[in-house]
Amino acid sequence: MSVELNEVAQGKYLEVHVSGKLDRETYQTLVPQTESQIEQYGKIRVLFAMHDFHGWDSGGLWEDIKFDAKHFNDFERIAIVGDRKWERGMAVICKPFTTAAVRFFDESHLEDARAWLSE
Repeated sequence: MSVELNEVAQGKYLEVHVSGKLDRETYQTLVPQTESQIEQYGKIRVLFAMHDFHGWDSGGLWEDIKFDAKHFNDFERIAIVGDRKWERGMAVICKPFTTAAVRFFDESHLEDARAWLSE
């Protein structure tokens, strides 16, 4: 599992790049940094980029569900970037769990996702 977090545009949005399978331990890094950014800037935008991503294990899925419930209103836009059909489906699946505008971008359109978040 690999995860990389980058604060972009002076806190305007957070880029999260993941590969492998998300587990409970990954959320111990991801959640505090994301919550710190929300606390500092209010609603944020997120780019969630997947490369060789294999989903969640049961502990990671549980942490994701808890995080989504707690932060239902804390995101303005979410750009999901990937290359697989099921990753495209994530954009549809996550819409009921957030008030954010959610869009999928093929990984070849990463710069378009960044531009959309920066608008």
